[in-house]
Amino acid sequence: MNIQIGYRNIFISKTMTIQTNIQPPKVRYAPDFELRGIDTQVHHLARYLEKFQAVGVVFMSHSCDYVQSYIERLKIIQIELQDQGFTLIGINANQNLEDRFEQMKNFANYYQLNFPYLWDSTRDVTESFGAKTTPMSFLIDTEGCIRYQGAIDDRPAEPAAVKQPYLRKAILELLQGQPISIATTETIGCTLQWGN
Repeated sequence: MNIQIGYRNIFISKTMTIQTNIQPPKVRYAPDFELRGIDTQVHHLARYLEKFQAVGVVFMSHSCDYVQSYIERLKIIQIELQDQGFTLIGINANQNLEDRFEQMKNFANYYQLNFPYLWDSTRDVTESFGAKTTPMSFLIDTEGCIRYQGAIDDRPAEPAAVKQPYLRKAILELLQGQPISIATTETIGCTLQWGN
């Protein structure tokens, strides 16, 4: 019997001898980008990677209820970890009328975002990352490698009930030079909108 668990192939013979064949994880690099932020400046991922030990990219949309549920949690992550060499970057991944650049500014002001909020007007960055829903998070190290991707935590609608703070845990592990214990999780959120 051959059971595959993550990167480990476990072979169980008739005598129940267990052997492990550990395969190294595939390295995936984040696509570099240059996107305009609500501060009207152009933001380069490469510049952030030079300045910070870890960069979290969260694809979001201010018209998504799941994103609105996570905003305060994201702000807390930024406050708690920004002095340890980390920053968040929000990217608007929607292309519908409710998510245009001017509305992004209003959203950021209303929620008093404490991290950059950028607009992917061509969808190229969103598609290159492979983001499918909002919110979806990616954690990037100084080499540009994606070390975590997926959900922010395990309770999208219940902040007080969070048991698995996936993104925060991965950030702390990366900052402390530890292996990322959970590198990928499934996301729950709003489907990306590519309308006009």
